[in-house]
Amino acid sequence: MNRSLRNGGAALEAFKFACYLAVPIGMTVFVAYNPTMLNKVIQNRKYVVYPPEGPRPPSNEELWEKLGKRSQDNGSAAK
Repeated sequence: MNRSLRNGGAALEAFKFACYLAVPIGMTVFVAYNPTMLNKVIQNRKYVVYPPEGPRPPSNEELWEKLGKRSQDNGSAAK
């Protein structure tokens, strides 16, 4: 067995592990159960900012109609 664990090091390791678990859980509870704090965090951390919506591309039906018109125009011009 490791000498540091026999001389009270195990208690220190258990304390460090408890802190390692308690701090993130405590902060999550503090933020999640406090609506004003949660809103502050959400407003502060806007990771995705979407641009305004532009014109939509044509639908498949509109594209097929344009393609048909072009092929008709090309066919009549070739004659």
